Amino acid sequence: MPAAASVRHAYRKAATASSTLDSFPASRVTDENPRTFWVARQNRPGEWLTIDLGGTYDVKAIQVNYADYKSGLYGTDSNVVTQFRLQASLDGREWAVVADLSGERRDRPNAYVEMQTPVRARFVRYDHIHVGAANLAISDIRVFGHRWGSASSRPATPKGLTARRDRDARNAVITWQPVPGVVGYNVRWGIAPAKLYQTYQRFADQGTTLELRALTVGQDYWVAIESFDENGVSALSPAVFTTRF
Repeated sequence: MPAAASVRHAYRKAATASSTLDSFPASRVTDENPRTFWVARQNRPGEWLTIDLGGTYDVKAIQVNYADYKSGLYGTDSNVVTQFRLQASLDGREWAVVADLSGERRDRPNAYVEMQTPVRARFVRYDHIHVGAANLAISDIRVFGHRWGSASSRPATPKGLTARRDRDARNAVITWQPVPGVVGYNVRWGIAPAKLYQTYQRFADQGTTLELRALTVGQDYWVAIESFDENGVSALSPAVFTTRF
């Protein structure tokens, strides 16, 4: 996760848009699925997306991930640039520009924008100016920060962590007990308890079993887990050894 803000707040939050092309609704920008996306009816300045975070947050960063939907791009030139503004609001009526990329001269398909100082907001809006593709398509808008006024109350660390290698030693099945009310979990693994350099993020509505398919045959691994919610990230659990089948 980005260092400026460790928790994503847009997951499954309500999203609305200025227009929608066919069956590509605004709700897809908050599902954390890169295979789904919103498409505006036209690629023109003035199209917008608004996300209601459902509460007040100190927003520290926003990321806009574009999708390649019938882009018509087969190279790059001076027209292939990414330009937009980001706005924030507490009430959905009065807006303030918090990032202005209207003069950007680069192509930024995964534009990550850190706020100079945290911005207190409930609503976040993407205001479109230009992309070089034929269609304006966005797969995800991610909002990083912490819920305002409750940063000291971190979620509990998941318990009951188990990790078992499959018959195919490249795979392992990881299970844990659910933590009520959390947004999701970070499953971390590596070749030693102090070297858990790999992470797989699992949202709470995806269950508490993870089939990990990224291991090296003949290499031992350890696994640990942490939960996260609107307030922050829990303490990391003790690492467990991946037992063999």
